[in-house]
Amino acid sequence: MKSRLSNAAAATLPAAIAVPRYDRGAVTPGIVHLGVGAFHRAHQAAYVDACLADGATDWGIVGVSLRSPDTRDALAPQDGLYTLAIRDSGGEQLQVVGSILSLLVAPEGPGAVLAALTDPRIRIVTLTITEKAYLRAADGSLDEAHPDIVHDLSNPGSPKTAHGFLAEALARRRAAGTPPFTVLCCDNLPANGATLHGLLLAFAELRDGRLAASGDGSLASHIAGEVAFPSSMVDRIVPATTDADRERIAGEIGVEDAWPVMTEPFCQWVIEDRFPAGRPAWEKFGVTMVEDVRPFEDMKLRLLNGAHSAIAYLGLLSGHATVDRAFADPAIRQFVDWLWAEAIPTLPQDAGLDPIPYTAELARRFSNTALAHRTAQIGNDGSQKLPQRIIASALARLETGLLPEHLALVVAAWIAACAARGISLPESHFTDPLDSALAALLSRNLPTEEMVAAVFDLAGFAKGHSERQTLIEFVATHLAHLRQGGPALALAALGMGGEKS
Repeated sequence: MKSRLSNAAAATLPAAIAVPRYDRGAVTPGIVHLGVGAFHRAHQAAYVDACLADGATDWGIVGVSLRSPDTRDALAPQDGLYTLAIRDSGGEQLQVVGSILSLLVAPEGPGAVLAALTDPRIRIVTLTITEKAYLRAADGSLDEAHPDIVHDLSNPGSPKTAHGFLAEALARRRAAGTPPFTVLCCDNLPANGATLHGLLLAFAELRDGRLAASGDGSLASHIAGEVAFPSSMVDRIVPATTDADRERIAGEIGVEDAWPVMTEPFCQWVIEDRFPAGRPAWEKFGVTMVEDVRPFEDMKLRLLNGAHSAIAYLGLLSGHATVDRAFADPAIRQFVDWLWAEAIPTLPQDAGLDPIPYTAELARRFSNTALAHRTAQIGNDGSQKLPQRIIASALARLETGLLPEHLALVVAAWIAACAARGISLPESHFTDPLDSALAALLSRNLPTEEMVAAVFDLAGFAKGHSERQTLIEFVATHLAHLRQGGPALALAALGMGGEKS
């Protein structure tokens, strides 16, 4: 059996493997990251690693898992080290990343997480907790009835949610006279900084009401006036790590790595530059610091993420296990081009965006045969992802008199893929926060348009929008084709033609 990756082992790795060249023992924490999964380790942690190598040794990361101990259990015996494998069709580059100093598991020790968040050295809290963990109701507001929100309001000293941890930590820092940290959301939410600000503010207002009798004062006013929430846009494709990946990496580096991360060469991070307590010099390593991230965010959500969802659901229904295989399907490849043609006119026209070369780069990325990015992985949490990836573009087109035919097919494909689980797809091939309610609804065998309307009601899609019924009718037409003849009929019915404005 091979020895395990560690600080000591890193010094013995083959010369071709990049390893931390800085003294990790001299690095102090400056960032707490909530949601320390594969994406964070391929993206933000890699950027911070570059800053540490440049001498900024006060920006180490304390990683926090809000649910599972898996990442901690894998990386703690490795001194927090892991291998980042940057892969494309031409080969693979391996790098050992050392920016994560320690790992905590919130359910096992909420007090330890709060201690980390209240450490005066911590000046930034970053988050990649996935869309569903923000606990939003169908209208986008805080789901005040969610059991974890109810728990955190009653038990502020032992929270379960990101909202509970952030609120309690900010309250304790204020009481101690410690300046607040900056909260940097890195999830695929529209205006993610402002969105998280609003959700946390709503939580704090509920908390203030609960704690008013104790004279705690207004945490909500503190959050509203003194805590920065810059928005950011992140982009890097990170497929799930497989046992075959672990075996291959171990052979390359000569030691076992329990949780290496696979990714592509492309990496992008755009951040609004509002950090009152300071920040690493990320711009030295390719991060774009801007005043307003929204145009970049819109382009990424609607072109990259929207196309990813299309490829995932059409690919699943067509029997394609990975993105590159689905994208190599001529009908799906042509469909994505038309999807982009529908989405591009909905982007800000005066923001200096250049979507044509951007989509050309996306096509190259989707064709990367080395990543094996599973369509089922992308298919997770569609009810949370489709509003910003697809439905926003579709509604924007309808508002201006344009048709959303290809966009609407993506929503129909999601419904059809959900219905196919346990029939033509494995039972739990991908998951969604609405799975129980979706399963009950889809089992009722309603007429197609009635079914689509019920799904829209359940997921809160286009709620209150004047064009909601029109979009439902487009989706229902596509779902009828999918039910009758699968993706082949649905795509043929589009003719890969129509208006291209």
